[in-house]
Amino acid sequence: MLRQAGIEPARLEAPQIDEAPVPRELPRDHALRLAEAKNAAVAARLGAEPALVLAADTVVACGRRILPKTIDAAEAERCLRLLSGRRHRVYTGVVASAPSGRAARVVLTVVRFKRLHDDEIAWYLASGEWRGKAGGYAIQGRAEAFVASINGSWSNVVGLPLAVTLDLLRGLGWRPAG
Repeated sequence: MLRQAGIEPARLEAPQIDEAPVPRELPRDHALRLAEAKNAAVAARLGAEPALVLAADTVVACGRRILPKTIDAAEAERCLRLLSGRRHRVYTGVVASAPSGRAARVVLTVVRFKRLHDDEIAWYLASGEWRGKAGGYAIQGRAEAFVASINGSWSNVVGLPLAVTLDLLRGLGWRPAG
């Protein structure tokens, strides 16, 4: 997504943090807490090295229920069946830090899936796209065929709300090159 906006990251890292929700944590708070933890982990590793650090985490929620980043087909199937014919919310926490300061936002997108038939679920599960995806789906792949409507940022559902991210970076002094 950053390359699409003309930004070539110097490094890409996936810091290992505990992503388990804490008791009674709301989905919006969970997304922001994870993005903050990822940003802090990378910034701490860099130490005094001046750097712009961008971190994000996406959470899919059905009501107050935070859906997992699916690790097996059975878990992905449970998520897809829960989302079938329903609206759900996708929250992405974005945190940017630089020597000039820190900025954070949470972006919300509401997605409604059509009613999914068993053969559609089987077709999607066979693709493997669900692996490690919040809510068990990747909108930028086959699962886009399940989307009846979307209210908000499509790139947020992919995992990085591009317009908000660029605004945060701009607020910290980043400017697009040439």
